[in-house]
Amino acid sequence: MRYNALQILVQAFRRNQGWERAWRDPEPQPYYDILIVGGGGHGLATAHYLAKVYGISNVAVLEKGWIGSGNVGRNTTIIRSNYLLPGNGPFYEFSLKLWESLEQDLNFNAMVSQRGILNLFHSDAQRDAFVRRGNAMLLAGADAVLLDASGVAKMYPQLDYENARFPIKGGLLQPRGGTVRHDAVAWGYARSADQHGVDIIQNCEVKGFTIENGVCSGVETSRGPIKASKIAVCVAGSSSRVMAAAGLRLPIESHVLQAFVSEGLKPLIPGVITFGAGHFYISQSDKGGLVFGGDIDGYNSYAQRGGLAVVEDVCEGGMALMPMIGRARLLRMWGGIMDMSMDGSPFIDKTSIDGLYFNGGWCYGGFKATPASGRCYAHLLATNEPHPLAGAYRLDRFLHGRMIDEKGAGAQPNLH
Repeated sequence: MRYNALQILVQAFRRNQGWERAWRDPEPQPYYDILIVGGGGHGLATAHYLAKVYGISNVAVLEKGWIGSGNVGRNTTIIRSNYLLPGNGPFYEFSLKLWESLEQDLNFNAMVSQRGILNLFHSDAQRDAFVRRGNAMLLAGADAVLLDASGVAKMYPQLDYENARFPIKGGLLQPRGGTVRHDAVAWGYARSADQHGVDIIQNCEVKGFTIENGVCSGVETSRGPIKASKIAVCVAGSSSRVMAAAGLRLPIESHVLQAFVSEGLKPLIPGVITFGAGHFYISQSDKGGLVFGGDIDGYNSYAQRGGLAVVEDVCEGGMALMPMIGRARLLRMWGGIMDMSMDGSPFIDKTSIDGLYFNGGWCYGGFKATPASGRCYAHLLATNEPHPLAGAYRLDRFLHGRMIDEKGAGAQPNLH
């Protein structure tokens, strides 16, 4: 069933009783060409592109919970490509271009809203750094506009421009950045992958790997063993734990990243704002809630909840940027488990075990990378060669000194 205006009208006359299920709920088969471990955004996107672009549909996506229960439904929905370094800039610009055509590709309303993202700066040195970043963005094919304080004030007059400690001197704007409905992304990719023949198997936790003579030939799951020619792992914050079952140790730590939503308010923030004097970012949802977050909690955890110290830190950043936020009431909060790599950049690569592949280490940037991550991972699985735009995301880059220190913002930035 294709979704369109006519279908909505027809189903309205049928009292909405004729809608088909978005995807099947099949039993796992004993063998697949490719098994994708992890039914989040990256896993589902990989399945979609494997089937649609490379014609490989004998694929299963294994999810230990339900579709949308992981990080893909626990983030602040921001998309952007305002990166500096060559290893990252072209990749995230590719991802943003895929976002721009995603709804037509999936025939699903993912609520892609390119409302713009504004990174504020508060000193001359920070301005110079943003000028460099903006020029790098333009060279990578992205869009960037440098604004002075008056330009920012025209867009956001409610910010605190008189703050003595953190004066707003301007900002770097990417007009094509914005937000996307996070769970709709998971549903859209799941629906499309299913339509192309992919089996989406929920409540199927991977317990271990079948490895003989350095070759991985399947997995042990809570629903029995499943064989495959290739096993592709992309489980975000559970990466270290899952890959340890294959005897592999990753340069990754798991940390909690909290996010918050306020009560519904009248339209106040048309785009996305980031505070340059602290880790705070904020946007406003279509329902009126202010969606905001900050830094990781700073200690290793697999819990989908965070500590009060970061709640205080995030609120302090919000109050310094726009004191009026102190009058808003908090509606809800949650935590996602971040797979923090040591240099702040991800991995899309083969492992040392033949037939076993890994996608992870996305740190703060996992959601915005979803389309490009799936496309590049699918390319690797289909061709056994890295995608040209993901060639720097190798697991052995630390061994060879080829780190991608975008901000030194991995799990331990003090080590960079």
